[in-house]
Parts: sequence; structure tokens; C-alpha cells
Amino acid sequence: MSGAATVDSRHRQLGLTDAEYQLIVEKLGREPNEVELAVFSLMWSEHCAYKHSKKLLRTLPTEGPAVVMGPGENAGAVDVGGGLAVAFKVESHNHPSAVEPFQGAATGVGGILRDVFAVGARPIAILDSLRFGELSSQRSRYLLDRAVAGIGHYGNSIGVATVGGDIYFEAPYEHNCLVNAMCLGIAPRERLVRSAAAGVGNHLVLLGALTGRDGIGGASVLASAELGEDEDKRPSVQIGDPFEEKKLLECCLELLDRGLLESLQDLGAAGLSSSSSEMASKGEVGIDIEVDRVPLREPGMEPFEVMVSESQERMLCVVEPARLDDVLAVCARWEVRATPIGSVTDTRRLRVIADGEVLGDMPVGALVDECPLYDLRPELPRVPVYRAPKRTLSQEAPAADALLALLRSPNVASKRWAFEQYDPIVGARTVRRPESADAAVLVLDHDGGEGALAVSIDGSGRRVACEPYTGTVEVVLECAANLACVGAEPLGLTNCLNFGNPEKPRVAWQLSESVRGLGDACRALGIPVVGGNVSLYNEGTEGPIYPTPIVGMVGRLLDPARAAPIGFAAEGDAIALLGPFAPELTGSELAKLWGLDLAPLHPVDLDAQRAALDLVRRGVREGLFRSAHDVSEGGLGCALAECCIEGRIGARIEYYRGAEIGKAPEPHMGWLFGEGPGGVIVSGAPESLQRLAAEAGDVPVLSLGEVGGDALVMAAGAARLSIPVEDLKTAHSQGIPDLLT
Repeated sequence: MSGAATVDSRHRQLGLTDAEYQLIVEKLGREPNEVELAVFSLMWSEHCAYKHSKKLLRTLPTEGPAVVMGPGENAGAVDVGGGLAVAFKVESHNHPSAVEPFQGAATGVGGILRDVFAVGARPIAILDSLRFGELSSQRSRYLLDRAVAGIGHYGNSIGVATVGGDIYFEAPYEHNCLVNAMCLGIAPRERLVRSAAAGVGNHLVLLGALTGRDGIGGASVLASAELGEDEDKRPSVQIGDPFEEKKLLECCLELLDRGLLESLQDLGAAGLSSSSSEMASKGEVGIDIEVDRVPLREPGMEPFEVMVSESQERMLCVVEPARLDDVLAVCARWEVRATPIGSVTDTRRLRVIADGEVLGDMPVGALVDECPLYDLRPELPRVPVYRAPKRTLSQEAPAADALLALLRSPNVASKRWAFEQYDPIVGARTVRRPESADAAVLVLDHDGGEGALAVSIDGSGRRVACEPYTGTVEVVLECAANLACVGAEPLGLTNCLNFGNPEKPRVAWQLSESVRGLGDACRALGIPVVGGNVSLYNEGTEGPIYPTPIVGMVGRLLDPARAAPIGFAAEGDAIALLGPFAPELTGSELAKLWGLDLAPLHPVDLDAQRAALDLVRRGVREGLFRSAHDVSEGGLGCALAECCIEGRIGARIEYYRGAEIGKAPEPHMGWLFGEGPGGVIVSGAPESLQRLAAEAGDVPVLSLGEVGGDALVMAAGAARLSIPVEDLKTAHSQGIPDLLT
């Protein structure tokens, strides 16, 4: 590389600004060569350096009594008793999935699995949170079909249960779909391992698949710039092999069980560049990498290509010389390729070497810790950022028609079409299958523990777009309510923040307000943030996606048999609405069907919400409820319909609210279909609910009616409806399949 013009053109093509390039020159004391510039461009990319979000993320609460590993490791981990820890994390693979949805989604699953077993935990469950454009779009139907197939292919093949998730369809995701994958795994607490490299003179060993050109710059480059319509980036998407990963998983866990590894790191975005430099930074050491020793899939790869390749199913470990032969023997037994490719040094530098020649020599601190961090310039948008949705339902439609339309709408309709492509029970830990309960429940007795885990993943782009702070608070509350409905106490939270271009003031405002809401909600509920991911630049020629913070939460319950299902269970059971539920049509699914613009949300009383969650959790744990289901998309009407559908039994409901709802366009429609946090529908023996109401204190407990019959019969203000459960089920189950045919 020679000449200022060539250098200028090269660093801009790699996503570095002129000022960033000059800073690199200052830190090196010279101009970087081709290898060094490639490594710096990825390490200083948004995806790896979080340069527009790190300052915000530092404001989140990260400490709690159960926290074993917090942010900074491959996955966070919490103590679940009995000497066990649960590791979990959520990450995005958005841009690759928009380019090649099958492999993008599949390798997103593969990557999050490696994050979990990189800390020594055996993966036991996958959840996914997906966003696409409207299903009227051929492109969105294609992306949905292939992304779901990719998730099922990888998870089913490797033998890890996919136990939950969510899927939403909105116009702003048309050109920037979101594929967020969450994994949780379990391990003896003492087996957890960190990624810091240690021990000068120790070997650096590369495990797993061959290194190829597939995936070069994939996740890191694609996730650090807006997608253009005319760019063919399909070659940048990684190719996954779940069978190779299964061998790698078992091999790594055996190596850790036998105490043969000093540290272990996943090769994800930026490949060897990020894994080696991050290990060196955490261990305050240096690393030499001999790129000519890296096993290649394709001959003739340049050294910089080897360093930045994002080929899948690879891990990097540090091994003491005396243990190298034992490590190689274990790898041979599992048929996992293992190659010593370097060593730990005391230089605090990352050196790239081939045939004894140093091709790159970079300070580890400059690569990992000294990337420039930027202050956002948030501004409240003065004009609407998003167009009003197309009206598909008249505001004059009667309540029964509105309920059936909502149940058919893709955001409310059953996602069974997708879940049936996943294996939710492999591993024999699953107590509640997808859509049978508000959270997935996984027993711990297989691993020598007691009780069970509960896990949920949630997000609501439209309501966050209405008001990023309040909408994000609601996302955390929704996830916590899902756990409460199965009797689980939250132990920790992970998140993936999916936003547009943070260099634009309106997106900077969305991101800043959302992180503020996330932090306030977590502090109010006492839930530490143990890790997460940020996916920015989800924006194209049509504008940004809805701001979409995805929250994954893990909790513990004592008795999995008492984890309440969604469905009503017995004729004559009483039905009640618990919590400070104040429904509003703003940002609701009904408002979307009516074609209404986004508008501000009502503020949330977090103290009242926490008290309600405590009451729900206590009621489940004491066995007072035969069912529990939080009110979310589609409001009370849809939540009740889902309880009837899942239980295969009807209900008779009378619901009246105070005058505070009277400002809505149609008061009774707001009561039936308005949305907001704080509402949980419970059913049980009348005496059980009476006891709960007597002990509820300041938490509202509103009697709604009783279970029975073969229809949902409702009266709410001036609204009346009576719909057979079979008709509810047909609308709910066929909503998505009918749009795909």
C-alpha cells in the first residue's frame, strides 16, 4: 500500500473516517499496512467497538446478588442454586439475514450458541425475536420463510431446543429485517471460564472448521453501515455447519471439564482479529499469530483475509505447553481440527506473522480500548419519522369483527406455523411448549439442581416508536410479567438494541431515551443487565426501522408443576384482571388496523407495576391460579380469546372502566382492545381469587366473570360480542398461513 490517495481511498472503503485514520497513524507512529488497516477497520467498527453506544450502555445497572458474570464476557451468567449457573445472551444477525436469510439466521443461531459454550455452559435452549415487513410483501414472505427455515435447520440439527420467541410484521422492517437470537446454557458454577488470555509462553490453539473467504467482513461490516439497495453483499454472509458445531461444542466442554484450557473465546465478528485482541486485552498480555499455520479452506488467501475471515464453527483457546498433547488428543477423538497458531507474549501487542516475517504489529490497547467513542447529538423529531399504516379495518366495525380481525392480524395471530418447524422438547427439559404459557419453563433436575428456569424474550417496536422511553419501560415490564405468570423471580436480563443510524439526531434521541428507559425499569424491578448487543444502522433508503430494543430475561421458579398455563382450565372458575392496567389505543394493534399515526404513551408507575408482578408471582407459587396470561397485543379482548383458545373453553365477561378512558375515540373499543402494561388475566377457584383479592393491598383486582360454555361472551361499555371458541381458534391459527398461500 503506497501513496496518500490510495490510503485515503482504502480506509474510507473500510468504514473509517479521516479522523479515525489519522488517530490510527498516531497510535502506530506510522501509516498502517494492509493487514493492520484491515484489523483496525473491523476492531473500530460499530459492531465491534460500540463507539456510538458504549457511553450509554455504561449507565445500565449490572450488579445483583445472583450475578456471576456481567457484561464483557462472551455471555452473562447468574447463580441458580445447587452449585449451578445459567449463562445467557442475545445477539443480532440482522444485516446478513437481510442479504441471505437462511444462512444469516442459521449462523446467528450458531454464533449465539458459541457465546454460551465459550464460557463453559452447555446450551439448553434457543429463543428468537424476528421482525419483517408486512406479509403483503413478497420480499417479506421470502425473508420470513427462509429465516425461520435457517433457525430450525441449525437448532434442530445441533439438538438444542427452540423454546420461544416472537415475530412481528411492520412496514419499517421491509428492507431491514431483524433476526435476534438468544441462547441460555447451564454449567456447574466452578466450570465457568473467562476469555482473558494468560500465561506468557502458552499456546494459542485454533479449534474447529477451516478458514475461508466466506464471511470476510460479514457481520462487522454489514452491521456498521446502512444497507443500499444496489449492493450485492451476499458473499459476505457466513455459511454454517451445525454438525461441525456439535462436535466443537462437545469437544470444548470436555476440555473444560478436564481442566485443560486456560481460556476460551468464540470466533465471531471480525474473526481472529477480534478474538485474539480481546483475549489479549482482558489478560493484559500480547499475542503472536502465525497466519501461515491457520488451516484454510481456499488456497491463496491473503494474510489480511485470514485475520478478518468470519468463517463459522471456530474457537480460540489458550493452552499450557505441558497440556497441549492432551488437548490435541481430545480434539482428535471428537474429530475436531486443532492447530497451534501462535502464543501468548508479554508485549501487549498483536503481531501477525508469516514465514517468520512480521506482517502486522499493533498495540492491543489501541485496537480494543482506545477506539474513539462518540457523543450522540439527540434531537426530538419535529416531523413524523414514520408513515401511518394503511387502514385495513373501519373504525365503525363492530367489536366482534374487530376481535376477529385482530386475531387474524399477523402480529397477534398464532406463530405456530414457525414454531412447528422448531424442536421445542429435545433435551427433555421443556415443561411448557411455545404458546402454552407466557414464558418457557425448563427443569433443572437433569443437571442436579432443583426447581426450574423460566425464560422470555420480548420487544415492541411500534410502541417504542411512539415514545422510546416509556415504550422501552413497557418492554421490560412485559418480559417480567411473562416470568411472573409462571411464578418465576427474575435473576438477570440481556438485551439487543436494534436502531437506525445513530449519527442522525432523531435516531440518537430514540437510542438515548430507550437506554434511559431500560435502565430505569431494571433499577425499579431490581433486575441486573448481565450482557447484550447493539445493532445500529438498520436503515435504508426508506428510512430507519422502528426503534426495537429486545429484552431477554431469565428467572427461577421453585415448582415447575405450578407454572401457570395460558389456557382456561375448568368450568365455573372465576376470572380476574390483576394489576394497574390502563389501556390506551395509542400504538395498539387496533390503531394500526385503523390506520392511525403514532402518538405519545401514558407514563408508567413502576412502583405500582412491581407490586402487581409480586402479587402475580405469589399467586402462581401458592397454586391459587389455574391459568395466568398477561395482556399485550390486541388488549384484553385478544388476551381473553387466547385463554379460551388454549383452554378450548369459553368465558362470560363483563368489563367496565372509569371515565378516564372516555377520551378515547370509542370508549368501549379502548376498554376491549387498548394496550398498556400492568394487566394479567388469571383464573382459578372463586375462593382462591377471593383470598388473593383480600391480600392484594393496593394492587387492583377486578372481577371479570367466569369460565364456561363454548363461546367468548363479552360486554364492555356499549360493546357486546359473542363468538364461538372454534371461530376464535380458526381466525387465530390461520392468520399467518392464509397470508403465505
